[in-house]
Amino acid sequence: MTPPPSLSPPLSRRVLAIWCAHLAIDRWRLAEGCDRGRDADAAPVVLVGESAHGPRIAAVNAAAQAQGAVVGTMLADARALCPGLVVHPADPAGDLAFLEGLALWAQRWGPWSALDPPDGVIVDTTGAAHLFGGEQALVADALRLLQRRGLAARVALAPTAGAAWALAHHGPQGAILAGGEDVARRLGALPVAALRLDDDVLLLLRRLGLKRIEDLASVERENLARRFRNRRSPAANPLVRLDQLLGRVPEPALPVIGVEAPMVQRRLMEPIRHRSLLDRVVADLAGDMARALEGRGQGARRLELGLWKVDGEVLVRRLEMAAASRDPAHLVRLFAARLDDVDAGFGIELVRMRASWTEPLALAQSDLEAAAENHGTSLAACIDRLTVRLGPQAVRRPAPQASHLPERAQRWQPPLAPVKTSQEEFEFHHRPLKLLDRPESIAVIYAAPDGLPRVFGWRGRRHVIARAEGPERIAPEWWRERSSVRLRDYYRIEDEEGRRFWIYRHGIAGDGRGGMPEWFIQGLSA
Repeated sequence: MTPPPSLSPPLSRRVLAIWCAHLAIDRWRLAEGCDRGRDADAAPVVLVGESAHGPRIAAVNAAAQAQGAVVGTMLADARALCPGLVVHPADPAGDLAFLEGLALWAQRWGPWSALDPPDGVIVDTTGAAHLFGGEQALVADALRLLQRRGLAARVALAPTAGAAWALAHHGPQGAILAGGEDVARRLGALPVAALRLDDDVLLLLRRLGLKRIEDLASVERENLARRFRNRRSPAANPLVRLDQLLGRVPEPALPVIGVEAPMVQRRLMEPIRHRSLLDRVVADLAGDMARALEGRGQGARRLELGLWKVDGEVLVRRLEMAAASRDPAHLVRLFAARLDDVDAGFGIELVRMRASWTEPLALAQSDLEAAAENHGTSLAACIDRLTVRLGPQAVRRPAPQASHLPERAQRWQPPLAPVKTSQEEFEFHHRPLKLLDRPESIAVIYAAPDGLPRVFGWRGRRHVIARAEGPERIAPEWWRERSSVRLRDYYRIEDEEGRRFWIYRHGIAGDGRGGMPEWFIQGLSA
């Protein structure tokens, strides 16, 4: 009787950490078409984002850093040190989208990947190293391809995500931590910042004299647990991070899953140059796209039509619709207005349609009589036609916004986007029917510094106030404005001729935030 075959031991987990140390600057450099170390780094460049106190630096290149610009400082302070700064706006949303694409691209080294925001990617490479000739070859391949993409990246391979992150950020370039190696001994010399802790926790540990990971191991676990027992977040508890680093507790990650955009195309036997033939091809593609979307139970919100010409030029026309649709006739009608300026040249040999934004759209039984009366016209179709003709920024509607300041009490949004109807957004005082584009200064005569206005002059005319109501006091938004911003007292007034105005006093006498109060008119009432 032959003994049963022995089961092979389970594979130890292997995680690849990729840290793009200068993701925002590298992405800006790639968008500008600059090479690393040449034009892009010759001038000091900073990327800035808006904050409550003004522009703040979000990223710097090597030249700006050498001249004293530091991430997190105010732009005005950095200009004092380096007057020649070249300033560009930061794009955190674009950086995150780029990082998501990078995570999908990094799945060439493992079956799944996850984001490590704001500038990192985690790849599970368990059982995949032999496909590259070993772990050394896998890490070398990752460094080579990342450098080819123009990214300044650091890479490390370890049994856990925490250990790989620590080596990528604070270890040597391309470090590999073997599965059977003592993780605590190998990583003990790294700073406690390698545990991915919050800044306030790192400051507390430094004050306690715990500067390295091995220093935490020398402290009784009960003492650390007692000190951080109320810290729920892993980034605020060094014991949890240490256990994740050593693999004692699991660290779940949300994998990035690529969603394939529906796409149809026609590769033409003979290049076409006439508009009638192009319209016929677009109509065929619209029918194919409708069938593809119907099979997925989706409708298109954004469509891209690519035209490949014989001379190598690619023309792209985009549509963004107000509501999800897969009606071929509607799509053809919209694209017809975008193809009037197409120059076919020597001919178009490939036409491709891609739905880059889709939404669920269930099948529904249509009312035949209503469809016959409306001839297929709907509100969404009407908005799409207006958008194609007038432009995407010309067709919008106002929606209330949770702000007591009149100029911020509404926002513009797409025509069919849902409007929030929370109780807080509509608990405002009555506002005039018309607001001026910007408040205009007026001269006011009043009985006392805090009293009701009596007479005011505006645009060369003198208005005697017959009735006044107020004040309605509106304080500045402290989370958005500077601390020196003054409050406003609004008054609803009516002059002797029955005309009604909405004016406000900017500031209070003696508030310590400026001189005498100023008066402005902001609205007109019927």
